Amino acid sequence: MKYQNLLVHDESQIRHIVINRVEKLNALNKPTLAALHEAVKDALAEPNVRGIILTGAGEKAFVAGADIVEFATFNAVQGRELAQEGQTNVFDIIHHASKPIVAAINGYALGGGLELALACHIRLATTYAKLGLPEVSLGLIPGYGGTQRLTQLVGRGKAMEIILTGDMISADEALRAGLVNYVVEPADLLPKATHMLQRIASRSPNAIAAAIRAVNAGLAQHGFETEIKEFGKCFDTPDFKEGVSAFLEKRKPNF
Repeated sequence: MKYQNLLVHDESQIRHIVINRVEKLNALNKPTLAALHEAVKDALAEPNVRGIILTGAGEKAFVAGADIVEFATFNAVQGRELAQEGQTNVFDIIHHASKPIVAAINGYALGGGLELALACHIRLATTYAKLGLPEVSLGLIPGYGGTQRLTQLVGRGKAMEIILTGDMISADEALRAGLVNYVVEPADLLPKATHMLQRIASRSPNAIAAAIRAVNAGLAQHGFETEIKEFGKCFDTPDFKEGVSAFLEKRKPNF
């Protein structure tokens, strides 16, 4: 199984999908998102696969965000299309997957990277992981479901703090907030994820799929459309131009 920018292998009934752009801290670009779409769909269609572990290659990052260079010149229409395509083809597929998907957060999970972890059913993090949604520093908002899924996990107040400050939080703080299920030492991350999925795999697959559908049914969907619309609008603002210019020029933005 070969996919662009991914390493994929099976361990018993568990499929490992590893995002492999180490030199870019595993940032999500269009080819990687397209590969994730195919890899997740293939795993869900394989009868012998009972669960998926999603993680990042290397020791620094799960996914450090989206590849900003790709959308630095986008307008509002292109921005909305970017969010809609990502949500439909990747993040929603993971969120609604009939098999459990565990995010093994092995470092930075920022922006689109944290949103990828949020779309998974369960999240584990290493002790040194850093998590955050820094989009407001670019003149943007999270566009891959972050405003909705984070709020559902940690509540409105904590979600507002994380989104509006754009600050990173530690793995321990994420655990206290309910953003991750467990914090473990780096050497224990994949074994812990594997053990959890093996436990789930011993249960009825039909019941597991039904439980996922039932839990997801209680989560409002209209908020995701609002997020996509507002994300797109941001691309036509002076703040977006300044935020991206500052990022590319490695300076602080002047809003």
